[in-house]
Amino acid sequence: MVRDGWVMVIPLAALAAGSVVIGYLAPGAIWIVLASAFGGLALFVGFFFRDPARQVPPGDGLVISGGDGKVVTVEEIENDAFIGGPATQISVFLSIVDVHVNRIPITGVVRLRRRIEGEFKLAFKDEASGDNAQMVLGIEGDRGRVLIKQIVGFVARRIVCNVNEGDEVRMGDRFGLIRFGSRIDVIVPAGAEIRVKNGDRVRGGETILGVLNDTGSVLK
Repeated sequence: MVRDGWVMVIPLAALAAGSVVIGYLAPGAIWIVLASAFGGLALFVGFFFRDPARQVPPGDGLVISGGDGKVVTVEEIENDAFIGGPATQISVFLSIVDVHVNRIPITGVVRLRRRIEGEFKLAFKDEASGDNAQMVLGIEGDRGRVLIKQIVGFVARRIVCNVNEGDEVRMGDRFGLIRFGSRIDVIVPAGAEIRVKNGDRVRGGETILGVLNDTGSVLK
């Protein structure tokens, strides 16, 4: 479980234990209710902030998913400033029951880190990519540039991002999370070989979203 989870689980578990002790010393239905409520919340938070190990796939030019969830959009972008031309956006919706630890999609150097304030629309809606509050990371690798966006949803309001411009990162590295339902967009250069489609289930740090060629453009 990630640190953000322990910060919430420990107080909830302590409240549950305290309710049990008080209920033992001064029996009453209220203490059973409180112990059950705090204990249930502790279990839910622990489940939400789970951080399972993942096996990063081998291969050159791979772009892997930044999070667990369902692919809701695969669409062409006419021009992306960081990519430097046309691009393809792959959007993954993370429901409240998915793993919310976010992972780096390619090995390279972080060239862009920007927080953009915005709205809190439902994360599975297409307009969330442009309208919602988000953290944008631009990574430059050997085969081109890739963007990954941590996008909040209607419930999710807090983005954790633990990398900065100039940091060297490796594909599959944990770099942050978004609390309680969110969206991850990965944007690759046009011409990359896309290996997922709408409706596919993906796993952060494992599922291959696409493959870049030597120049990050059209595969030969």
